[in-house]
Amino acid sequence: MTDNEKQPRFDQRLREHFLRRRVLVLDGVLDDDNGAVLAAQILSLASEDPKRDIALWIHSPGGSVPAMLAIRDVMRLAPCDVATLALGLACSAGQFLLSAGTPGKRYALAHARVLMHQGSAGIGGSAVEVEVQADDLRHTRDTVLGIIAADTGQPIERIFADSLHDRWFTAEQAREYGFIDHIVDTFEQVAPPRAHPLGLGARA
Repeated sequence: MTDNEKQPRFDQRLREHFLRRRVLVLDGVLDDDNGAVLAAQILSLASEDPKRDIALWIHSPGGSVPAMLAIRDVMRLAPCDVATLALGLACSAGQFLLSAGTPGKRYALAHARVLMHQGSAGIGGSAVEVEVQADDLRHTRDTVLGIIAADTGQPIERIFADSLHDRWFTAEQAREYGFIDHIVDTFEQVAPPRAHPLGLGARA
């Protein structure tokens, strides 16, 4: 079977199944398209029921910085809590969203791995263009690292130093660092709630 013939591993039907249970899944690279969908879904679910938690499950190598910032913004705007869970891999943007969950409701499976780094971007063009791009990159870097410091409780100086090179964390190390609050050890900690009979995406 060729790659083109393979069925999606996480298809739309399965996504809708979890959406009815207020569970969103970031599986794979975060890009501007799926980032906009996740942000819109958080806003929609929060509007539908501002008191019930939303869960964001993460298995991602990272991706778009604007998308991850937009998702965090709506997570903070939402009146309901947003619990996060690292399924297997939470790298870069995945790590950022994992630690952005509601304090006390950030989880990782026992063998999940977390990666923090500053990321990189190509810079080119004229001297003026390079200077403008460099200023924008510094602003974005400082914004992202400042948020990680706030979400983890670590000093900004430590976040900056630790992010200069790829730094991997086990689930236990991620908890000690402040990316998560709990390592999952019971099914009840992460079990999706039953679908609301009139919930978003429920069949009439």
